[in-house]
Amino acid sequence: MSYFPAFLKFDDKKILIVGGGYIAYEKLDHLLDFTTNITLIAKDFSDEIEECIDKHFLKSFKKPYEEGDIKGYDIIIAAVDDFNLQEAIYMESRNHKCLCNCVDLQQYCDFIFPSYIKKEDLTIAVSTSGASPAMAKHLRIFLSQVIPDSIVDFLKEMRGLRKTMPKGKERMQFLDKKAEDYIKTWSNNNE
Repeated sequence: MSYFPAFLKFDDKKILIVGGGYIAYEKLDHLLDFTTNITLIAKDFSDEIEECIDKHFLKSFKKPYEEGDIKGYDIIIAAVDDFNLQEAIYMESRNHKCLCNCVDLQQYCDFIFPSYIKKEDLTIAVSTSGASPAMAKHLRIFLSQVIPDSIVDFLKEMRGLRKTMPKGKERMQFLDKKAEDYIKTWSNNNE
């Protein structure tokens, strides 16, 4: 079954990453595009993770994971090489109201990390539901080459127009036409 695409608001969400190696760093790096309310637990952290912890003032604990460490967190990422520990963390998460992602065990994932493009307010997520992460990656690269950097300024303009124009059918039609015309300029510029 496919995963449902959703964009989560992290304002009041506490995230725990269990692991301190390369995969944990990849997940941390993606999450830092959206929040810094992240805690890390690992026996040891890579230099890249240590740097992120210092730069973003993240909470961290150098210790082995213990049952109960997930209590109070909304989102758990188990990024350790020990599959038995990943499974145990997932099973424990069933007793808490939290979402869990075990990086190497798709059957123990409430959610997955999509490949995504982030240009300030624009976020585009691409997923193959685990069928081909390579395809998701290459599709993301293709789309990021098609979408011009000017989209950032365009979206700022659109946000301003939405705030200043009265709601209603005329505003909706005007903004729809403006977006359509902007996207048409992409193909015109590539000819």
